[in-house]
Amino acid sequence: MKTTRRKGAIVGVKELRHNLDEYITEVGKGRSFTVVRRSRPVFKISPIDEWGDEGKWERVIDFGPKGIPAKEMLRILKKIDG
Repeated sequence: MKTTRRKGAIVGVKELRHNLDEYITEVGKGRSFTVVRRSRPVFKISPIDEWGDEGKWERVIDFGPKGIPAKEMLRILKKIDG
């Protein structure tokens, strides 16, 4: 594998083909690669976002010290559910 340890490395089609297992392992670790053919970008290989949220989470309810107690939230949910 001739690529550097950068997150978005560039790799040639031939290099990718000859070392596919190594690139699969690296992608599994979170690395991305831009694949080039004749010095032109052809496609990108990147890890799958299993949750579909691109790693972004939104806080909906705060159960921390300044937030709503969990028991209170359960009471509200039971009331809504009927």
